[in-house]
Amino acid sequence: MNDRDDHLSQQARRYQALLKVTEVISVCRDLRELCRELTRYLPEVVDVNSISLALYDPVSKGMRFHTLQANIPVDFEMQGKLIPLDDDNSAAGVVWKTQQPLLISNLAEERRWPEMVRRMREDGVQSTVILPLNLATRQLGLFGFSSVKRDAYSESDLEFLIQVAKQVAVAVDNALAYQQIEALKNQLAKEKHYLEEEIRTGSHNFEEIIGKNKALKHVLKQVETVATTDSTVLILGETGTGKELIARAIHNLSGRRERTFVKMNCAAIPTGLLESELFGHERGAFTGAIAQKIGRFELAHQGTLFLDEVGDIPLELQSKLLRVLQEQEFERLGSTKTIKVNVRLIAATNQNLSQMVTAKQFRSDLYYRLNVFPIQLPPLRERRDDIPLLVRYFTEKYARRMNKRIESTPTEAMTALTRYPWPGNIRELENFIERAVILSNGAELKLEESMLPAIEPMEKVNAASPDRPTLENHERDYILKTLERTRWVINGPRGAAKILNLHPNTLRSRMERLGIRRPDDIS
Repeated sequence: MNDRDDHLSQQARRYQALLKVTEVISVCRDLRELCRELTRYLPEVVDVNSISLALYDPVSKGMRFHTLQANIPVDFEMQGKLIPLDDDNSAAGVVWKTQQPLLISNLAEERRWPEMVRRMREDGVQSTVILPLNLATRQLGLFGFSSVKRDAYSESDLEFLIQVAKQVAVAVDNALAYQQIEALKNQLAKEKHYLEEEIRTGSHNFEEIIGKNKALKHVLKQVETVATTDSTVLILGETGTGKELIARAIHNLSGRRERTFVKMNCAAIPTGLLESELFGHERGAFTGAIAQKIGRFELAHQGTLFLDEVGDIPLELQSKLLRVLQEQEFERLGSTKTIKVNVRLIAATNQNLSQMVTAKQFRSDLYYRLNVFPIQLPPLRERRDDIPLLVRYFTEKYARRMNKRIESTPTEAMTALTRYPWPGNIRELENFIERAVILSNGAELKLEESMLPAIEPMEKVNAASPDRPTLENHERDYILKTLERTRWVINGPRGAAKILNLHPNTLRSRMERLGIRRPDDIS
C-alpha cells in the first residue's frame, strides 16, 4: 500500500471515528460521560492519552476546569479549579483571547507557562493541543488533547481535532441546556412541595386587603410604588396588623409574581435551627441532619423571600444574612459549594430596630440594608372606620365556611366592636369574629357579654353608669394606671407608650381625647 493509500485509509478511519463520536455525543447529557466516550474512540485514529474540558464562568470571568478524562494515570488536582483569563500568563488565556488553536509539540522546550508545563510533564505529557470551543453564537470554553509522545500532532491531526471540537461544542451546549432544564425542574418541584405545605397549613390569613382608611390608602400607594422595583422592603407594625398580607401584595404586583413567595417567621424557629432554615444543610452537617435540606433562600430563587420578625435573628447570624443580601450567594451548612441566588427580600418586624441598633442588639449595616424602603402599618385602633368593613368580611368568610347564613350585625354590637382598642389588631378581630360566628345560630351575628374584655352588654353600650363603666372609661382608667406606674414618663423603653404598645404621639392624642392631664405635683 503506497502513501496515498495510507492517507486515504487514515482519512476513512478518522471519518468513521468522527461518525462514532457524533453518534455517541448526540445522546450524552453528562459532560464527564462525554469526555469518557471521546477517550474511548479517539485513540484509534489519533494519539490522545487525556482530554480536558474547561468552560467559561461569566460570574468570575475565568475558565473553570469542568472535567478531565484519561487513559493514563494523571493527577486530577485541576478538577473544579478556576483559571484567570485577565492576562496572557496562561495558555488558556492566550487561546481564549486569540480564539486560535495552540499546538505544543514538545513540552520540554516550552518556556512559557512554567506552572502548566510542570504539571503536565509530571503526568508524563509531552505534546498538547488546546482548542477554542465555540458555537456560531457564543464562546463556550476550551478543549484540550494531550499525548505522552513528543511531536504527537501533525497539521492534519490538528484539522481533525478541530472538527471533533465543533461536534463537541454542540454536545456541550446540549448538556448545559439539559442541566439547566433539570435544575429548573428541581426548583419547580421544590416550589410545588413548599406551596403544598403552605396550603396544608392554611398560611393565608386574608384573601384581600380590606379598608378605605386614609392611613391604609397611603400604605397601598407605597406598595404600588415599590412593587415594580427589586428593592428591599422593611414592613413595620404591631403584631396582627397584616404585615404578611402587605408583603404578598408587593410580590403579586412585582415582576416576580409568577415565581414563589416564600415566608419564614424568624421568631417561631429555634435559634439553633435558624441558619439551616435560611440556607439549608448537607447530610451529616450536624447531629440529626440525616438528609440534605433546601433552605428558604434557595426555594425563593427568582421569587420573593418574606422574613417576618427579622428583629429576632441572632447577631451571629445577621452577618451571614447581610452577605446574602449584598452578594446574592451563600453556602449550605456542611458544604463549601457556593450557591448563587436571585431573591427579592421583604422583611418585617414589630420591634424598633433603630433602638436595637443603639443597644447593639442589631447590626447597623444590616439595618441600613433592610431599611431601604420602610412601610409603617397603622394599628387597627387608628383605622376604626375600617372595622365595620372587616367585621362584615370576616363574618361572611366564616359563615360561608361553616355553612351558615348571617346577614347582619346589630348596631349596638358594631358600635362596641368599633370602640374596642383591639390590642391584637386585625388578627384578634378575625379570631373574635370566627368565635362569634360559631356561637351565632340566627341571621344576626351574636356577641356575648363575656367575649370581649370591657365590652358591656349591647343594650348598655351607650348608657354609662357609675356601676358599669363604658369602654371609653375603661380605656381611660387603664391608661391612667399605666402612666402612674411609669410616673408619667411617656417615651423610652420603660415609658407608658412602650407598655401600651402605642406610638408616643398616639398616646398623647389619646390622653387629650380622654381628658387625661399630668398632675402638677409630678416632677
